[in-house]
Amino acid sequence: MALTARKGGTVWCLPKGLLEPDETPEQTALREVREETGLSGRLIEKLGEITYWYASKEEGARFHKTVHFYLMAYAGGDIRNHDFEVDEVRWFSGPEALAVLSYASEREIAQKALEVASRVEGDAWP
Repeated sequence: MALTARKGGTVWCLPKGLLEPDETPEQTALREVREETGLSGRLIEKLGEITYWYASKEEGARFHKTVHFYLMAYAGGDIRNHDFEVDEVRWFSGPEALAVLSYASEREIAQKALEVASRVEGDAWP
């Protein structure tokens, strides 16, 4: 599982971002994973959503955000090609990812990803 480090490497999380105009949640997920991790993927199954509030210092405001998470099969790319929004990208085994993820809600999504991946037919994977 590819995770992103933020805040000087002190926070490990799943890639996520904002929907662009006229973009579906699926398109956003594929784009954000590509931008933040340097990896391209193929959607397998929706895992769920997380909703939360965050503050923007630049805009001096709070925003309500809903993130749609998907299980993806690796299709290509290199983690060294991540963008400036993240400090580092690293591959983790399932148990390692669960141990290092900073947010409980994202640990729940990662756990679901592992469960779904274990039951998805072999032809779904490259």
